[in-house]
Amino acid sequence: MFPLGNINIGSGFWGARQATNRNRTLPAIYHQMKQTGRLDAWRLDWQPGRPKPHIFWDSDTGKWIEAVSYSLMNYPDPGLEAQVDEVVDLIEKAQQPDGYLNVFFTAVEPQNRWRNLRDKHELYNAGHLLEGALAYHQATGKRKFLDVLVRYMDHIDQRFGSKEGQIRGYCGHPEIELALVKLYHATDEKRYLDLSGYFIEERGQSPHYFDLEANRRGDDPQQYWAKSYHYCQAHMPVRQQNTAAGHAVRAGYLFSAVADIAAENDDAQLREVCRLVWDDLTEHSLYITGGLGPARTNEGFTFHYDLPNETAYAETCASVALVFWAYRMFEIDPHNRYTDVMERVLYNGMLSGVSYEGSHFFYANPLASYPNISPCEDWSGIRTQRYYRRSEWFECACCPPNLARLVASVGRYFYSVKHDRVYVHLYNDSHARLEVNNRRVQIQQRTNYPWESTVVLTIQLGQPQELEIALRIPGWCRDFDLEVNGAPFSAYPINGYVPIRRRWANNDEINLSLQMPIERMASHSAVRQNAGCIALQRGPLVYCLEEVDNRAHLANVIIPRQAQLRAIGDANLFGGIHVITGDAICREPHDWHGGLYQAQSAFSYAQSTFEFRAIPYCFWANRDPGEMRVWMRET
Repeated sequence: MFPLGNINIGSGFWGARQATNRNRTLPAIYHQMKQTGRLDAWRLDWQPGRPKPHIFWDSDTGKWIEAVSYSLMNYPDPGLEAQVDEVVDLIEKAQQPDGYLNVFFTAVEPQNRWRNLRDKHELYNAGHLLEGALAYHQATGKRKFLDVLVRYMDHIDQRFGSKEGQIRGYCGHPEIELALVKLYHATDEKRYLDLSGYFIEERGQSPHYFDLEANRRGDDPQQYWAKSYHYCQAHMPVRQQNTAAGHAVRAGYLFSAVADIAAENDDAQLREVCRLVWDDLTEHSLYITGGLGPARTNEGFTFHYDLPNETAYAETCASVALVFWAYRMFEIDPHNRYTDVMERVLYNGMLSGVSYEGSHFFYANPLASYPNISPCEDWSGIRTQRYYRRSEWFECACCPPNLARLVASVGRYFYSVKHDRVYVHLYNDSHARLEVNNRRVQIQQRTNYPWESTVVLTIQLGQPQELEIALRIPGWCRDFDLEVNGAPFSAYPINGYVPIRRRWANNDEINLSLQMPIERMASHSAVRQNAGCIALQRGPLVYCLEEVDNRAHLANVIIPRQAQLRAIGDANLFGGIHVITGDAICREPHDWHGGLYQAQSAFSYAQSTFEFRAIPYCFWANRDPGEMRVWMRET
């Protein structure tokens, strides 16, 4: 993975998002974790009769530290660093003599340690803490937190496995698997890689571990609350899986790790499993925003082409996990079909999870919103005028720090280096330092992407060097122009990337211009929820209509096929964005005489024309509350 410390994003779209993340989101998360007791829980001073720490509070700490660490790599902040050091001191003191580290099962239920891997998230927590420790060491050079987590991983390595006396189990929520691969890269200790591989291979095997541990607890496995081990990604051995099923976040984390193990061990069978599950997801179950997991009931998948809009779950964490998985898929199978999805998620389904000002969050990300419609609502019977809005925090607060760590680390997804080829995946004002065949190469990007379609890349070298630079041509782009040092360069994309091989000299320049029209997007005909509807997309951005810019009753609005659509810059909205406008029709009943239903012959329709205004989906729900729709009627 491209080293995050080797790229600086100082401006542009992602520069602004990272500044908000740094200045508003990270402090807001810290405030909420202090206020809710998540950080003080590490003092292990819980007493009976007081509210219990939650079983996965540890993971919130790990992800917040990871997010802070990524920010510190380019923007040192003594105040943030001091906050982390204070928390690390608490964590170090909370570690048990045998290396075990968990708030709930140390302070509240020590007798139940490792007794319910299916539900209790111990290994999941450990994975997120490990990722935070690795990132903090990389950012600061400080070893305390990493040493604590290495001791914990050694404890886990001793306790889990197929040897006599070990626990032959795995976590109900995958995560530690990908964290262990990162630890292997940091230490060159192959036993961590082997432990990750063990957890993957053991998952879903017979006799089923979750049945065995339930019986040992005196529980009936047939009474499992989730009904199926699909929820845990343990319904069958990983090597037999070929569909996206169960809990969406768990699927994303698991197959990120499977892709890692496939790459490290050159395992063709695991690579094929990853491809099969990926194809099933992206061809049958992925929202146009990059959201995944339509159902609240299992926070995950239902059946092919089931993509409801108003009740879409599309958890923010699932989008984050999909970015991790997409980048790893590219690493084992270089093709833009993975990085196109990665870009779609980053600009849409992930970024919608945080408010523009940075301190309010979505857990679920619906594609339509109306009064009293919410994928997270408790349906308590209160019939007030309620719109789906972001929240400052959640009882289950996995999404805010997860999103924060991805925004802080988005630069690591801009490039890949393979031998003497540099792949350029994402475009934004930035300066990157790469190692290609043990020689330093720098690439400066200048662009106003995604609002404008031109990208200028300047190559900086100490001395002339032959190498290949492969530029991603997004799947949404139908045509492009390319120049090298002002001269036209003709080439065809290979697997979605245009390769430019030459002997580069200092300050050589590439000019890429991507065709970026407004597109009317349609769904597969089996997506019943979108029949007769279109969505608007320009470049990587999916657009939506909000009531605040248009009118109420958006379900009655039609964008005629012949309407001319225009992209117009608005410097006063969200720091300067492009909106899409055009003529639309509002068609509503006229002379309705009351009652819920009437014969169509008893009334007429009134039809009016107005100029609609659509904004990028990632910025919705930041102004006055109201309706929102991504998919609009066309007929």
